[in-house]
Amino acid sequence: MTRTIRSPGQIALIEALIAARKQAGLTQTELAERLGCHQSFVARVESGQRRVDVSELVILCRALGADPLRIVETVSASVPPDAGI
Repeated sequence: MTRTIRSPGQIALIEALIAARKQAGLTQTELAERLGCHQSFVARVESGQRRVDVSELVILCRALGADPLRIVETVSASVPPDAGI
């Protein structure tokens, strides 16, 4: 599998982050305020234009009140067993 922003794992991550934001009852602007960044950062993450590293995932989850381990489990379940880097 080639590294792409449209891989099954990346899509699952984006969907999980969007769901967590909506479950928290936050707009992109409100999440950005909690993160101390611009709304455009959140929009780029949610549209798949920007990848998120592990430490950023933890920060995003804290701002959302979400469990980063649950999100990683969701992503893990979406990645095919034979996936490569």
